Amino acid sequence: MARYRTVAWALFKTSRPSQLLLILAVYLFGAKIALANGATHSTTTVLWGAGAILPIAASVHYANEFADYETDALTDRTPFSGGSGALARTGLPRTVPLTAAIGSLALGAVIVAALTMADLLRLPAVAVLAVIAVFGWQYSVGPLKLAWRGWGELDNAALGGLALPVYGGTVVGGDAGFVALVSIPFFLVVLLNLFATQWPDREADAEVGKRTLAVRWPASLLRKCYVAIALGAGVALLVLSVTVLPCVVTLASLLVAPLLVWGAYGYTKRHVPWPTVSAMVGLLLLQLAGWCWASL
Repeated sequence: MARYRTVAWALFKTSRPSQLLLILAVYLFGAKIALANGATHSTTTVLWGAGAILPIAASVHYANEFADYETDALTDRTPFSGGSGALARTGLPRTVPLTAAIGSLALGAVIVAALTMADLLRLPAVAVLAVIAVFGWQYSVGPLKLAWRGWGELDNAALGGLALPVYGGTVVGGDAGFVALVSIPFFLVVLLNLFATQWPDREADAEVGKRTLAVRWPASLLRKCYVAIALGAGVALLVLSVTVLPCVVTLASLLVAPLLVWGAYGYTKRHVPWPTVSAMVGLLLLQLAGWCWASL
């Protein structure tokens, strides 16, 4: 019985529940954007869409825990990097999250198929969900192993910052192009978050051959890129504010600017990347609140 409890605890931790909650928030963010832009509201539809994304997202997390088994055992974990730490703590083999990954993906596929046949999930949403599943797995595992080839940051940011909001928008029948457009500032801040959270793992990643940008590029180039991306997010917000973005969303977004400045100031010098992580989560919640306000 004790072993079963250990496995259950490890499966819970390696699913990364805090990130699953964040994924739900991003999903609702995309749905709210679409609803504010004229999509039809259906609480049941939103719930079904959430039920479809959760097992697929969990499978991606399990696959990442499997692939990063060696680097996670070597790195100095922070609350935002280094994996869950559950395998190192329990001594369980890496086959545990791999089995969970396959099972979660299969469960997600069954749920998506059932919802599609019951006409409860639109085909555009299914297509976006398939992209999330494929490239979520390919972030960690072969044949692409994007995180090991210097493409993981862009892949992860595109999935979490663009594809996931678009999925939320398409679930409620919204305009995917509009949702993607207004999500660009968030996507760029998610990319900054990937830059920041990859830095603490760079030595362990290099030792096992995982060639992230933090491993490939010198600190000076990483800092320049961080600043350039942050400025790009600001410019994108400004352009969108004079075209399609509600004023309340723009004003709310500006509140995270000091965190990004702080994040840039200490990037590659600070081990725990909490300013950038806080900026990403803050931007998500503030923009979500802004869209809720704008739709009143």
